[in-house]
Amino acid sequence: MISFSVSAVQICVTPMAVDDNTEKVISWYRKVRHQSHADLIVFPETVTTGFNPGDRAGDLWDLVDTIPGRLTERIEAEVRKGGGYVVFPTYERGPRPDVLYNSAVLIGSEGIVGVYRKTHPFPGEKRWVTPGQEVQVFETSLGRIGMIICYDGDFPELSRLLKLKGAEIIVRPSAFLRDHGLWSLTNQARI
Repeated sequence: MISFSVSAVQICVTPMAVDDNTEKVISWYRKVRHQSHADLIVFPETVTTGFNPGDRAGDLWDLVDTIPGRLTERIEAEVRKGGGYVVFPTYERGPRPDVLYNSAVLIGSEGIVGVYRKTHPFPGEKRWVTPGQEVQVFETSLGRIGMIICYDGDFPELSRLLKLKGAEIIVRPSAFLRDHGLWSLTNQARI
């Protein structure tokens, strides 16, 4: 693994405004790459819609897309031009309207490097999110990257499994709804 810079970008998400929020991600990606030259840029969980969009998967299914799809293609085009890597968290359309994943997409200049689907939906989120089933580590020029999403970080075995699979970096985008102390504690315990 090489030495590199990371930028965590927190933006004001407009609820359910998928195209506007995707444009914000593109705009912030450009700013961060231009100003800080960060090699890895991480956006917040469910950046395309906001975290608490509704209580049924079908309400979101038409708004978001598959991966790859129209949303990820827009980010891919930017990263191909500007370089680095982006973690783009979005709800992902499943095979039918009652299946929706809370996903994080790792995108590099080569395109989509990998996709992680949240395996531990937050209790209220279980009304509209289907849990993912795979934990993977992705090879990049920065090192081997594993991803978890927000509440996943409360479960130590997930980070342990990523480490056993060779992860050198674990990225954890979040729309954290709880006390900051818990966030610090769970992250420090995973180091």
